[in-house]
Amino acid sequence: MQDLILALDQGTTSTRAIVFDAGLRAIAAAQTPLAQHYPQPGWVEHDLEEIWSATLQVCREAISAAGGPGRIAAIGITNQRETTAIWDRSSGKSLHKALVWQDRRTASACEAQRAREPWVQAQTGLLVDPYFSATKMAWLLEQIPGARARAAQGEIALGTIDAFLIWRLTGGRVFATDPSNASRTNLLALDRRAWSPDLAAFFSVPLVALPAVLPSAGLFGETEPTLFGAALKIAGVAGDQQAALLGHACFAPGEAKATFGTGCFLLAHTGDRPKASQNRLLSSVGYSTPGAVAYVLEGSIFSSGATVQWLRDGLGLLGGSAESANMAASLANNGGVYLVPAFAGLGAPQWQPNARGALVGLTRDSSAAHLVRAGLEAAAYQAHDLIQAFAADGAPITGPLRVDGGLSANDWAMQFLADILDLPIERPDFQEMTALGAARLALVGAGLARRLEDTPPAGLAPRLFTPKLDPSARESLLQGWRAAITGVLAHANA
Repeated sequence: MQDLILALDQGTTSTRAIVFDAGLRAIAAAQTPLAQHYPQPGWVEHDLEEIWSATLQVCREAISAAGGPGRIAAIGITNQRETTAIWDRSSGKSLHKALVWQDRRTASACEAQRAREPWVQAQTGLLVDPYFSATKMAWLLEQIPGARARAAQGEIALGTIDAFLIWRLTGGRVFATDPSNASRTNLLALDRRAWSPDLAAFFSVPLVALPAVLPSAGLFGETEPTLFGAALKIAGVAGDQQAALLGHACFAPGEAKATFGTGCFLLAHTGDRPKASQNRLLSSVGYSTPGAVAYVLEGSIFSSGATVQWLRDGLGLLGGSAESANMAASLANNGGVYLVPAFAGLGAPQWQPNARGALVGLTRDSSAAHLVRAGLEAAAYQAHDLIQAFAADGAPITGPLRVDGGLSANDWAMQFLADILDLPIERPDFQEMTALGAARLALVGAGLARRLEDTPPAGLAPRLFTPKLDPSARESLLQGWRAAITGVLAHANA
């Protein structure tokens, strides 16, 4: 009986597969870490062949644990967004390591294009920044000998990780992406959800090298039977943050979620039409089904959980990330110490790719605990900056804000988040929101549910964190943060 959904979640730091039953309960899972490659400061790459082998490994393990391929009705795919792949369309061979969304190597190219940013934003909902895929694609075409000429002849494929995986899974028969991923490239006309020849010309990316844009919920093709023992339908695709929005069941305008993973991504459902931002937020496609489309407004922070990883692995201040809550709680206050984790520049609302991280307010009494607490606090301060931008754009978030991601498991950090945002924070007991969202799309795409709203709820009652901090104490903390950010921006522009 084909009654299970396989969700493939290809993320920045790991690749995982989760099998859900018809009630969206996880019954099997497998996961493997993904190596990060840093060839130069500010450059971040992933090995596409490692991603592919990991995909096969985790899918096979999860399918086996769930009872075999005969029980899988469909596959849903969710992926790290903006990360850019290039491969040969005849052999399928990757031509370069993937350029990860965090990669800043195209900062100078973006600076040269800055004068056209208002035009780009009006067309795409995005800013001109190395974060997005278009300048990464152009860089790859310039750096790989002969690539630009071959791409113009249709011999080379450019795409985000979902397109690469669909290509490989279908044995090269399907070259496609979905609007949620396509809308993060800087090449999609947002209102039409179609590639723009004008944008492609501006960013020097040939349209013939780009995948077809198909609805997020629908049939993308079938896997090669030899991969998993049967031909499995690929019936849902979405970028990880939009998938997490669906995992949280944010189906109505005004509902919002924040994922605290490697970065922090705060998304709010804004309805069936794009909403332009005047405060440097991003407008994107949330998802599309055969009968509906949803747009989102988004604020992106580049370093959240990555900050804790740096404190643990880079500085050796933590034996494990779970220790951070106890260290932060051991202090009566932050001692005036602030960490601005601009390791890969600053995202929304500042959008300063040249910014670099800074610790301010250090005294002789500052300890490892102060640094760790400053790292946890930074996530809340940055989220506060986003919340203010959403309100200024006419899309206020009144709560509860739904959260997921590794850092959301930290009770101290989530209580501090509630205090700084002055909003209730809702944390579900089941945390794999990206995989859950991909599973919801696959249920609809495979015809097992008519609408996303008809898919089952998942998990138990969420944990609620409510604000407890005195308003004057909150404002004092925020003043210190603003001073720290001002210093970092001044240094970046010096």
